[in-house]
Amino acid sequence: MRYRPRVGDYRPEHLFTLRQSLDAWRYHRKLIADCDDEVQRHLTRFASKADPKEKPLPRARKVSSSKVYSSQPDYDLRTEHYRILGVDLNDVPGINTLLVQTLLAEVGPDLSKFRSAAAFASWLGLCPDNRISGGKILSVRNRHVQNRAALALRIAAHTLHHNQSALGHYYRRMRAKLGAPKAITATAHKLARVVYHLLTAGQPYQESVFAERENQHQQRSLFKLHVRARALGYQLIPVAALA
Repeated sequence: MRYRPRVGDYRPEHLFTLRQSLDAWRYHRKLIADCDDEVQRHLTRFASKADPKEKPLPRARKVSSSKVYSSQPDYDLRTEHYRILGVDLNDVPGINTLLVQTLLAEVGPDLSKFRSAAAFASWLGLCPDNRISGGKILSVRNRHVQNRAALALRIAAHTLHHNQSALGHYYRRMRAKLGAPKAITATAHKLARVVYHLLTAGQPYQESVFAERENQHQQRSLFKLHVRARALGYQLIPVAALA
Protein backbone atom coordinates (compact mmCIF):
# COMPACT_ATOMS: atom_id res chain seq x y z
CA MET A 1 0.00 0.00 0.00
CA ARG A 2 1.50 3.32 -1.04
CA TYR A 3 2.00 5.90 1.71
CA ARG A 4 0.14 9.15 1.22
CA PRO A 5 1.21 12.12 3.33
CA ARG A 6 -1.59 13.71 5.28
CA VAL A 7 -2.55 17.19 4.22
CA GLY A 8 -3.85 19.64 6.82
CA ASP A 9 -6.98 21.69 6.65
CA TYR A 10 -5.58 25.02 5.42
CA ARG A 11 -8.63 27.12 5.84
CA PRO A 12 -8.33 30.81 4.92
CA GLU A 13 -8.82 32.06 8.48
CA HIS A 14 -6.06 29.73 9.73
CA LEU A 15 -3.64 30.90 7.06
CA PHE A 16 -4.44 34.53 7.89
CA THR A 17 -3.73 33.94 11.59
CA LEU A 18 -0.51 32.11 10.78
CA ARG A 19 0.65 34.92 8.46
CA GLN A 20 -0.11 37.54 11.13
CA SER A 21 1.83 35.58 13.75
CA LEU A 22 4.80 35.14 11.42
CA ASP A 23 4.86 38.85 10.58
CA ALA A 24 4.68 39.76 14.28
CA TRP A 25 7.53 37.35 15.10
CA ARG A 26 9.73 38.80 12.36
CA TYR A 27 8.94 42.36 13.45
CA HIS A 28 9.82 41.70 17.08
CA ARG A 29 13.03 39.92 16.05
CA LYS A 30 13.95 43.04 14.10
CA LEU A 31 13.27 45.24 17.13
CA ILE A 32 15.46 43.00 19.29
CA ALA A 33 18.26 43.13 16.70
CA ASP A 34 18.00 46.93 16.57
CA CYS A 35 18.20 47.08 20.37
CA ASP A 36 21.28 44.82 20.37
CA ASP A 37 22.95 47.05 17.76
CA GLU A 38 22.23 50.14 19.88
CA VAL A 39 23.68 48.48 22.99
CA GLN A 40 26.79 47.48 21.05
CA ARG A 41 27.19 51.04 19.78
CA HIS A 42 27.10 52.39 23.34
CA LEU A 43 29.54 49.75 24.58
CA THR A 44 32.15 50.88 22.08
CA ARG A 45 32.21 54.29 23.80
CA PHE A 46 33.63 52.85 27.04
CA ALA A 47 37.37 53.07 27.59
CA SER A 48 39.32 49.81 27.50
CA LYS A 49 40.89 48.38 30.65
CA ALA A 50 42.11 45.18 28.95
CA ASP A 51 43.06 44.17 25.43
CA PRO A 52 41.39 40.89 24.41
CA LYS A 53 43.86 40.56 21.52
CA GLU A 54 46.92 40.59 23.78
CA LYS A 55 45.32 38.44 26.47
CA PRO A 56 42.36 36.58 24.96
CA LEU A 57 39.69 35.10 27.17
CA PRO A 58 39.61 31.33 27.68
CA ARG A 59 36.64 29.37 26.45
CA ALA A 60 33.54 30.09 28.50
CA ARG A 61 32.61 27.46 31.03
CA LYS A 62 29.62 25.30 30.27
CA VAL A 63 26.28 26.69 31.45
CA SER A 64 23.32 24.44 32.17
CA SER A 65 20.32 24.60 29.88
CA SER A 66 18.22 25.85 32.78
CA LYS A 67 20.07 29.16 33.02
CA VAL A 68 17.98 32.16 33.94
CA TYR A 69 18.83 34.20 30.84
CA SER A 70 18.54 32.36 27.51
CA SER A 71 18.65 35.29 25.07
CA GLN A 72 22.10 36.24 23.86
CA PRO A 73 23.02 38.94 21.33
CA ASP A 74 24.76 38.06 18.07
CA TYR A 75 28.06 39.75 19.02
CA ASP A 76 30.56 38.61 21.67
CA LEU A 77 29.19 40.42 24.72
CA ARG A 78 31.51 38.59 27.12
CA THR A 79 34.62 39.91 25.37
CA GLU A 80 33.20 43.44 25.37
CA HIS A 81 32.63 43.23 29.13
CA TYR A 82 36.18 41.97 29.64
CA ARG A 83 37.56 44.88 27.61
CA ILE A 84 35.55 47.44 29.58
CA LEU A 85 35.88 46.00 33.09
CA GLY A 86 39.39 44.55 32.85
CA VAL A 87 38.28 41.27 34.46
CA ASP A 88 35.98 38.44 33.42
CA LEU A 89 33.08 38.44 35.89
CA ASN A 90 31.71 35.33 34.17
CA ASP A 91 34.28 33.34 36.17
CA VAL A 92 32.30 34.06 39.34
CA PRO A 93 29.86 31.18 40.03
CA GLY A 94 26.25 32.18 39.41
CA ILE A 95 27.09 35.15 37.19
CA ASN A 96 26.54 35.01 33.43
CA THR A 97 26.98 37.44 30.55
CA LEU A 98 23.59 39.14 30.67
CA LEU A 99 23.81 39.53 34.44
CA VAL A 100 27.13 41.33 33.96
CA GLN A 101 25.37 43.53 31.40
CA THR A 102 22.78 44.44 34.04
CA LEU A 103 25.49 45.36 36.55
CA LEU A 104 27.33 47.43 33.95
CA ALA A 105 24.14 49.26 32.99
CA GLU A 106 23.23 50.02 36.61
CA VAL A 107 26.55 50.93 38.26
CA GLY A 108 29.01 51.34 35.37
CA PRO A 109 32.57 50.00 35.18
CA ASP A 110 33.98 52.15 38.01
CA LEU A 111 33.00 51.34 41.60
CA SER A 112 35.48 53.75 43.21
CA LYS A 113 32.57 56.07 44.04
CA PHE A 114 31.74 53.58 46.81
CA ARG A 115 34.22 53.91 49.67
CA SER A 116 34.16 50.18 50.43
CA ALA A 117 32.53 46.87 49.59
CA ALA A 118 30.27 47.35 52.62
CA ALA A 119 29.08 50.70 51.25
CA PHE A 120 28.38 49.08 47.88
CA ALA A 121 26.36 46.28 49.52
CA SER A 122 24.47 48.86 51.60
CA TRP A 123 23.58 50.86 48.48
CA LEU A 124 22.21 47.65 46.94
CA GLY A 125 20.11 47.03 50.06
CA LEU A 126 21.79 43.67 50.71
CA CYS A 127 22.85 44.26 54.31
CA PRO A 128 20.89 44.82 57.55
CA ASP A 129 19.64 48.33 58.19
CA ASN A 130 19.97 48.61 61.95
CA ARG A 131 17.40 50.97 63.45
CA ILE A 132 18.65 52.07 66.87
CA SER A 133 16.91 54.39 69.31
CA GLY A 134 18.23 55.14 72.78
CA GLY A 135 20.85 52.42 72.44
CA LYS A 136 18.17 49.81 71.72
CA ILE A 137 18.03 47.97 68.40
CA LEU A 138 14.52 48.34 67.02
CA SER A 139 14.94 46.54 63.70
CA VAL A 140 17.67 44.79 61.68
CA ARG A 141 15.68 44.17 58.52
CA ASN A 142 17.09 44.98 55.10
CA ARG A 143 16.02 48.21 53.45
CA HIS A 144 13.47 47.82 50.68
CA VAL A 145 15.42 48.96 47.62
CA GLN A 146 14.22 48.95 44.01
CA ASN A 147 17.49 48.14 42.34
CA ARG A 148 17.95 45.99 39.24
CA ALA A 149 21.58 45.28 40.13
CA ALA A 150 20.51 43.90 43.51
CA LEU A 151 17.80 41.82 41.83
CA ALA A 152 20.37 40.42 39.38
CA LEU A 153 22.65 39.41 42.26
CA ARG A 154 19.74 37.74 44.06
CA ILE A 155 18.99 35.74 40.91
CA ALA A 156 22.66 34.77 40.70
CA ALA A 157 22.59 33.66 44.34
CA HIS A 158 19.50 31.53 43.74
CA THR A 159 21.20 29.67 40.86
CA LEU A 160 23.95 28.47 43.23
CA HIS A 161 21.65 25.92 44.88
CA HIS A 162 23.30 22.96 43.10
CA ASN A 163 26.65 24.62 42.34
CA GLN A 164 29.68 22.74 43.70
CA SER A 165 31.85 25.83 44.15
CA ALA A 166 32.71 27.42 47.49
CA LEU A 167 29.96 29.99 46.93
CA GLY A 168 27.52 27.15 46.29
CA HIS A 169 28.51 25.52 49.58
CA TYR A 170 28.08 28.87 51.31
CA TYR A 171 24.56 29.29 49.91
CA ARG A 172 23.50 25.80 51.03
CA ARG A 173 24.98 26.39 54.49
CA MET A 174 23.08 29.67 54.84
CA ARG A 175 19.91 28.02 53.53
CA ALA A 176 20.10 25.31 56.19
CA LYS A 177 20.77 27.91 58.87
CA LEU A 178 18.51 30.82 57.89
CA GLY A 179 16.06 29.55 55.28
CA ALA A 180 15.94 30.24 51.55
CA PRO A 181 14.98 33.97 51.48
CA LYS A 182 17.70 35.06 53.93
CA ALA A 183 20.22 32.72 52.32
CA ILE A 184 19.62 34.37 48.95
CA THR A 185 20.18 37.81 50.49
CA ALA A 186 23.32 36.68 52.33
CA THR A 187 24.78 35.08 49.20
CA ALA A 188 23.86 38.08 47.05
CA HIS A 189 25.67 40.23 49.63
CA LYS A 190 28.78 38.06 49.30
CA LEU A 191 28.56 38.22 45.49
CA ALA A 192 28.36 42.01 45.69
CA ARG A 193 31.54 42.11 47.77
CA VAL A 194 33.27 39.76 45.33
CA VAL A 195 32.28 41.92 42.36
CA TYR A 196 33.45 45.07 44.16
CA HIS A 197 36.83 43.54 44.96
CA LEU A 198 37.40 42.22 41.44
CA LEU A 199 36.50 45.52 39.76
CA THR A 200 38.41 47.80 42.12
CA ALA A 201 41.51 45.61 42.40
CA GLY A 202 41.48 44.47 38.78
CA GLN A 203 42.18 40.90 39.83
CA PRO A 204 40.65 37.76 38.31
CA TYR A 205 38.37 35.53 40.36
CA GLN A 206 40.21 32.79 42.25
CA GLU A 207 38.13 29.90 43.47
CA SER A 208 40.95 28.65 45.73
CA VAL A 209 40.66 31.75 47.96
CA PHE A 210 36.98 31.15 48.71
CA ALA A 211 37.50 27.39 48.97
CA GLU A 212 40.14 28.01 51.67
CA ARG A 213 37.74 30.24 53.61
CA GLU A 214 35.02 27.61 53.38
CA ASN A 215 37.50 24.98 54.58
CA GLN A 216 38.45 27.19 57.54
CA HIS A 217 34.76 27.46 58.48
CA GLN A 218 34.42 23.67 58.37
CA GLN A 219 37.47 23.28 60.60
CA ARG A 220 36.01 25.73 63.14
CA SER A 221 32.69 23.88 63.08
CA LEU A 222 34.48 20.56 63.61
CA PHE A 223 36.45 21.98 66.54
CA LYS A 224 33.24 23.19 68.18
CA LEU A 225 31.70 19.74 67.74
CA HIS A 226 34.70 18.11 69.44
CA VAL A 227 34.51 20.57 72.35
CA ARG A 228 30.76 20.01 72.78
CA ALA A 229 31.15 16.22 72.58
CA ARG A 230 33.84 16.24 75.29
CA ALA A 231 31.64 18.42 77.49
CA LEU A 232 28.89 15.80 77.22
CA GLY A 233 31.27 12.92 77.86
CA TYR A 234 31.53 11.67 74.28
CA GLN A 235 34.28 11.40 71.70
CA LEU A 236 33.90 11.97 67.98
CA ILE A 237 35.38 9.27 65.74
CA PRO A 238 35.71 9.79 61.95
CA VAL A 239 33.76 7.38 59.79
CA ALA A 240 36.96 6.35 57.99
CA ALA A 241 38.43 5.11 61.30
CA LEU A 242 35.44 2.80 61.81
CA ALA A 243 35.78 1.12 58.40
